[in-house]
Amino acid sequence: MGTSFIELNRRLYPASGVRELDRIAIEERNIPGIDLMQRAGQAVFDTLILRWPNARNILVVCGAGNNAGDGYIVAHLAHELKLKVTVVSLTPPDKLKNDALTAANDYLKQGVGTLNTLKDIDIDSMDVIVDAIFGTGLNRDVTGDYLHMIRQLNQSQVPVISVDIPSGLNADTGKIMGGAIKADCTVTFIGRKQGLHTGEAAEVCGAQVFMGLDVPADIYEDISVNAELVDLSQFDNIFQPRERTGHKGHFGHVLIIGGDYGYAGAVRMCGEAAARTGAGLVSIATRPEHAYTLSVGCPELMASAVNSISDLAPLLMKASIIAVGPGLGQSKWSVALLDKVFDTKLPLIVDADALNLLAADPMARKNWVLTPHPGEAARLLGSTVNQIQSDRIGAAKSLQQKYGGVIVLKGSGTIIASSQKISVCKDGNPGMATGGMGDVLTGIITGLVAQGQPLDIAATVGVCVHARAGDQSAMADGERGMLAMDLLAFIRRLVNPSK
Repeated sequence: MGTSFIELNRRLYPASGVRELDRIAIEERNIPGIDLMQRAGQAVFDTLILRWPNARNILVVCGAGNNAGDGYIVAHLAHELKLKVTVVSLTPPDKLKNDALTAANDYLKQGVGTLNTLKDIDIDSMDVIVDAIFGTGLNRDVTGDYLHMIRQLNQSQVPVISVDIPSGLNADTGKIMGGAIKADCTVTFIGRKQGLHTGEAAEVCGAQVFMGLDVPADIYEDISVNAELVDLSQFDNIFQPRERTGHKGHFGHVLIIGGDYGYAGAVRMCGEAAARTGAGLVSIATRPEHAYTLSVGCPELMASAVNSISDLAPLLMKASIIAVGPGLGQSKWSVALLDKVFDTKLPLIVDADALNLLAADPMARKNWVLTPHPGEAARLLGSTVNQIQSDRIGAAKSLQQKYGGVIVLKGSGTIIASSQKISVCKDGNPGMATGGMGDVLTGIITGLVAQGQPLDIAATVGVCVHARAGDQSAMADGERGMLAMDLLAFIRRLVNPSK
């Protein structure tokens, strides 16, 4: 039984995996490579016409390899439709090989030529630019004339459609390799490339269109999937109506530990998010100076004054799940509480300064979720933020191997890594880059665990709820000025999908 298009649309592959799919289709299923190239070029051209139906002047920039061949097919189709086509060939057409050479020759047979530079081209007079410069095989920084050309194209106001991947983006890591085309739309083929969904990809990919090119569905069964895209629509079964006889004891008792001096807001945001997600009871262990104000500000949260670990012990006995880290700080008080927490066998959600303290004294554990942002991830791995962001999927895997449990690597294209799988969240927006968003995420995940969800499911669904709430808040009032607490009303609606 083959893979459905819906499932295929969620699978993420490294570039090598997509090349292997391509090889199987050609060599084992006897689909001529030029046929796949024709389908790819047709898919790009059809998307171009659909998105820009009034386009008349088309600039196609071709590099080398199959990406260039796809570009020549787009140019050929545009010429047949009587559009004005200008092709810039960064590699002389007669230097291309195999199917790309065939595609170039078919275009040239129409009696048209190519240029080898953007010089003397009025780029701003074009209606659409087709980016067919680099494909998925790029593994070194773009420099020299290529980088100059990419910058020229990016400086124009003309919309760009990229063939398979924006030129200059690493297909595996989502890193911009020195410079990359900023596409308005990317049409990608056969298998989704993991690098198009995390790292710096959101800056350059624009709208993404996936086309399977009608390769046999069963060829995907022989290639292991590196990761998958996730969004809230996949988890409708999680939020079923509650039994009419349910009571607060059925839905877990969350204990949130943190809120050192000056950081009471972090534990409150975490606690309210857990409560709005559906946790039955939410307790907070915090500095005595904060306990009263927290209870006044949100009376549903049971805030307890904790001076020492002896004050914490009775709270631990009542809890079914612990979130530790929001506003925790790194004082002696913080370290003492964290050490006590790590001695328990309860499931843990570990965030913020608890992660920084863990980085100083690493340990592994199965029943926890760690939720680092890139800076915290760098400290946990003894690396740099740049190294984390240069290969976010690789970093998430390394974190999981070192610390166990489930890892949530926050950022554009948040990654959820367990020992079994890697998931990448497709939702979220830059309006969420504001203080307290991580505390809310921790609260959501904790609330889901309290209600009986396994750690990996709670982490994945929690990330998706958080991201979707952020998107809905942005849709309602815009990205700029969004606050973490703005998400709470949307969170409540999302965990009650019938409403």
